[in-house]
Amino acid sequence: MALAALAFVHAPAPAGPAGEGRSAAPAIPPGDEVPIALLVDVSSGQILHQRNARRRFVPASMTKTMSAYVAFELIEQGRLDPGQVMTIRPETWRAWSGKGSTMWLPADARVTVNDLLMGLMTVSANDAAIVLAEGAAGSVENWAALMNVHARELGMTDSHFANPNGWMDEGRTFTSARDLALLAEAMIRRHPEKFRRYIGNENFTYNDVTQGNHDPLIGRVRGAEGIKTGFTNEAGFGFLGTVRRGAQRLVLVTAGVDRGDARDGWARRYVEWGFSAFERRRLFDAGEEVAQARVQGGSARRVTLVADRPVEVSVPRGRAGEMTLSVRYDGPLRAPVAAGSRVATLRIEVPGMDEARIPLFAGEPVGIAGPLDRIVNAFARWLG
Repeated sequence: MALAALAFVHAPAPAGPAGEGRSAAPAIPPGDEVPIALLVDVSSGQILHQRNARRRFVPASMTKTMSAYVAFELIEQGRLDPGQVMTIRPETWRAWSGKGSTMWLPADARVTVNDLLMGLMTVSANDAAIVLAEGAAGSVENWAALMNVHARELGMTDSHFANPNGWMDEGRTFTSARDLALLAEAMIRRHPEKFRRYIGNENFTYNDVTQGNHDPLIGRVRGAEGIKTGFTNEAGFGFLGTVRRGAQRLVLVTAGVDRGDARDGWARRYVEWGFSAFERRRLFDAGEEVAQARVQGGSARRVTLVADRPVEVSVPRGRAGEMTLSVRYDGPLRAPVAAGSRVATLRIEVPGMDEARIPLFAGEPVGIAGPLDRIVNAFARWLG
């Protein structure tokens, strides 16, 4: 890793009293009630709180989030179409009709991918997950293989999927809070339109049967966008959700909770704590120069480093201190450098918090040095 291209201390403006203009911040979930908890500010890349975030657990129906993500990827690639019609196999209907949460697909169902995704993510339909897997990949096993390929691509190193819906399988399907947060962020960033369409709906009607979403935040917490609850006797109660207020979006994960009311109540208090216990500070606008990186053998000696989104940071309210910013990259960079290519990382350290890492991109192209460029660069080096 190259010597930091930027290293300085950003002195924050004085913070107002904790809770100023807001209600007092509730406590974070206690470990005896919520053994696995993670709250991430995905807009700044910061972990606001974590407990056992890398501990593997059985995700139950939160597994369906990965099935939805795989479907979104296939749609984006043109390999799956929301209007595509799938037919339920007789053996699938016999195995899954009325089994756990369901959208009550009839034995002769011809159902669109659009309806399957709605059923999957709104009413947690186990039958929809199986029909989607078999229709899109040929078998549950093939679909699970796709799930694992995409999980590896996202860096979900604590996860493995053996089925598309999270039904009990003796622990062969497992994940971690950290991995689910990665999945949620990828779904939001890569597929924002599909996320808005299929995630967070309050209810879904299929074949004249209307069912509600069990999400504990939708309609109760301002800015709640939903994602997925989960429950089996094996897994206990879990939740993966996101809440957006303005430019800030928090993703929360809870798992291993004994009671549904405890999961729901703590999910609401947890996310409100995330918004109330911290204050936001904007450091850079999207596209604003953050730093410069050295370039070797290029038509220019340096390239501007920019972020593709506003760089904001959450700082605990009422906590004095300074934040330290640094930029790291493998360098000097070698020409050519394409504009928009990811070439560096901005690291933000706030006292008492985990380091935040923001990707930085080349603000302009740098070509390979020509004869005149090499002369100018050599003269510039001689001048120091």
